[in-house]
Amino acid sequence: MSKFLKLIRNEEGATAIEYGLIAALIAVAAIGAMQGIGNRLNTTFNNVSSHLPSS
Repeated sequence: MSKFLKLIRNEEGATAIEYGLIAALIAVAAIGAMQGIGNRLNTTFNNVSSHLPSS
């Protein structure tokens, strides 16, 4: 019975899950930001390319 109570009071697993959820949220936000930046860079490079003289 004492091992069961000790297992219930152990919060290390919950902390690890919380850190995992925070890391996943940060990753999703970073991916979204990078996609937006990538789209803007693509537009910029296409504009530059279209204004260069062709040889």
